[in-house]
Amino acid sequence: MSGKGAAPPTASGKLFTFGLVASWYASNIGVLLLNKYLLSNYGFKYPIFLTMCHMSACALLSYVAIAWMRVVPMQAVRSRVQFFKISALSLVFCGSVVSGNVSLRYLPVSFNQAVGATTPFFTAVFAYIMTVRRESWITYATLIPVVTGVIIASGVSPIEFFFYYFVQGEPSFHLFGFIMCVGATAARAFKTVLQGLLLSSEGEKLNSMNLLLYMAPIAVLFLLPATIIMEENVVGITISLAREDIKIIWYLLFNSALAYFVNLTNFLVTKHTSALTLQVLGNAKGAVAVVVSILIFKNPVSVTGMLGYTLTVFGVVLYSEAKKRYK
Repeated sequence: MSGKGAAPPTASGKLFTFGLVASWYASNIGVLLLNKYLLSNYGFKYPIFLTMCHMSACALLSYVAIAWMRVVPMQAVRSRVQFFKISALSLVFCGSVVSGNVSLRYLPVSFNQAVGATTPFFTAVFAYIMTVRRESWITYATLIPVVTGVIIASGVSPIEFFFYYFVQGEPSFHLFGFIMCVGATAARAFKTVLQGLLLSSEGEKLNSMNLLLYMAPIAVLFLLPATIIMEENVVGITISLAREDIKIIWYLLFNSALAYFVNLTNFLVTKHTSALTLQVLGNAKGAVAVVVSILIFKNPVSVTGMLGYTLTVFGVVLYSEAKKRYK
């Protein structure tokens, strides 16, 4: 034995990792801002159809990446029970993405990100309800600034919050958009906990890329009837829009491809760093998304709103540290 430790990362290795993180940031923030532009500024008011485009691209590109390019080995669905579990996850995932896209019609990206940062709170709640798994009291204590920050960012006092009388703290506050945003955040947390429960055995575990391969086409099947019923003649409307402005087709294609690229880069960043690093980078990504969205859309943000969002991000960082230390 030579006694030598592991070789330090090379300059090219560091550059590769930096490129992955930059690509993950760019794709995450890009799809968020483009969704906001299409659903709010451009006036393409069809969030279910937009989500279905995303899932169709994820299904197609996942197959290309796994079956043809062999980015990861193909993992087969081993039983009918496992298939039903994946279908349940896909339904919850659809709900989270559709709700998130609907909220972007009514809320600025800055406030959307503030509410989204409360995911750890909902994850802790669902984990306790579904698994009776308790965290340390310090971990729960760190969730207080997470939730408080969102309430401050909304400009709502606790009493007014519960009785729906809102003051002008967040200039662009919208009740329905807020409800959709909270629903999307809760659904994301619920999917995380549900995935841990449903695919917990060694024989059922799928990596995120294979899970997306199976979830995406199932999601399309869920979204298709919803699109037909709730967004009548959306294909015809989109074709009419394309005749007036062909850019709408390119927007939808690029947006859908970007939605897949978010999942791909998420997987690669986790693979080449760690889940904890991904969580820390995710916290910073939210702050970057807020700044970029304000610069692009110039949505009004009060000092109170920014203080509330800052408090939420600070709480998420504390939560991450508490989870790491008190496992």
